[in-house]
Amino acid sequence: MPIDYSELRNRLWSAADELRANSRLRSHEYSVPVLGLIFLRYADYKFGQAQAKLEGTQTSRRRSIGPRDYVAQGVVYLRPEARFGALVELPEGENIGARINQAMKDIEEDNPRLKGVLPKTYNRLENPTLVTLLKNFNSIPMDIEGDIFGKIYEYFLGQFAKAEGQRGGEFFTPTSIVKLIVEVIEPYHGRIYDPACGSGGMFVQSAEFVTRHQRSPHAEISIFGQEKTAATVRLNQMNLAVHGLEGDIRQANTYYEDLHTSPGRFDFVMANPPFNVNNVDKERLKDDPRFPFGLPRPDNANYVWIQIFYSALNEGGRAGFVMANSASDARQSELEIRKKLIQDKAVDVMIAVGSNFFLTVTLPCTLWFLDRGKKGTTREDTVLFIDARHIYRQVDRALRDFTEAHIAFIANIVRLYRGDPLDWGVASATDDGQLSFLSPDSGEPEEGQNGSIPDWNETFPDGIYRDIPGLCKVATLDEIEAQGWSLNPGRYVGVADRAEEDFDFAERLTELNEELAVLNAEARELEERIAENMACVLEAL
Repeated sequence: MPIDYSELRNRLWSAADELRANSRLRSHEYSVPVLGLIFLRYADYKFGQAQAKLEGTQTSRRRSIGPRDYVAQGVVYLRPEARFGALVELPEGENIGARINQAMKDIEEDNPRLKGVLPKTYNRLENPTLVTLLKNFNSIPMDIEGDIFGKIYEYFLGQFAKAEGQRGGEFFTPTSIVKLIVEVIEPYHGRIYDPACGSGGMFVQSAEFVTRHQRSPHAEISIFGQEKTAATVRLNQMNLAVHGLEGDIRQANTYYEDLHTSPGRFDFVMANPPFNVNNVDKERLKDDPRFPFGLPRPDNANYVWIQIFYSALNEGGRAGFVMANSASDARQSELEIRKKLIQDKAVDVMIAVGSNFFLTVTLPCTLWFLDRGKKGTTREDTVLFIDARHIYRQVDRALRDFTEAHIAFIANIVRLYRGDPLDWGVASATDDGQLSFLSPDSGEPEEGQNGSIPDWNETFPDGIYRDIPGLCKVATLDEIEAQGWSLNPGRYVGVADRAEEDFDFAERLTELNEELAVLNAEARELEERIAENMACVLEAL
């Protein structure tokens, strides 16, 4: 019977979150040990599979099976006492935190690539909490298929990032944004670099893209990253490990350190850098080959990052990254850098994204896509602009994302522009020729969402790209120059034609006025309740 992944992950998270709420630990103190246990459960699962395989092929004349045999299969070697089952069976009177810490130390000793990566702070969690967590994750069935552990790890990572607010947004990029970037740059094969790699979501989604196209990530892609914070580097390395991946992830301040000697080295660059950072010491960046168009004069690092991404690409490389909207229209020295970048014919696609997609900022943003291989093609003197601000799903009151249908729709506009074959991913064609989109969790067609997308066949009836007012526009470099070298999609795409609405204006205005009166009454009631509560608090002081 197929496992209901959504039910499983929600059940696991609900149990873990309830324990956090009843503990004395803050979210960031609790999250890393919990993610470490997910990693250990995954490692135990893979170890069990490899053990059965190795023992099945062993002959009496063969030497005994040892750690090297497991490492050769890309599996984390586990001593008997470090197995997840052994920890679950510990008596409750045992110092379970100390035993888990020791298991993590043993794993690092036996698997050098994990040295210094795994958490060893389990003594800070109380025994009953650890017992419940171990039993909770032990309930993950062993007959699972696919990358269920990786998905659970990513889900927990995102939930913890929400709980941690500003700090969470520093290491976690919303998965739907990452998936869209991956679908546009299509990292089928080559070296992938993220110089602000956080917890590694760009790498994970790149590997999933390769897997979906029936290729092996281990054979097709190499992973390289830099991240400033040591704790986040460890999160990244665990995330890679739980997805069965490896990468060269180094701790460094990318502004001043380039540990991978990046200029011209990479096939793909993906990143979600911090926006509008000030106080970067530009004196330390002089004569750095990563800034071929010069350094921006304003105290803002946006165009420092943009050039880091551009310069890391080889002659055929593609980059996709998140950037503050203000960078698209920035003036003075930043405009001059942008002009040189456009004249170099490296800017390929610009996608405007609406507000409330990120955990830390409510403002809209822009996705930039560079392609240094577009020179000599029919696209070398053009840029595709897409306004996706009206495309979204309202997850809750404060957060939006893209569905799989949205991602496929936007990415296929780019493919039409490039003249590439369409790729619907999890989408399928129904019997009537219309497109429906399948949710990877439920396997059922998704219902219409807030900010829904137009019908594909009606929008592009001949399967050929065309400009659609309010959605997409291919602009020439002359048109971009006429707009002051702006890369703001809204300047080019325009506004969609609106059909006349058939309603009675006076009637609708009356309805809205009645709704406003109700909301005003509720607001006054809340004000009175807050005032009463505040008075009670002040009396108690």
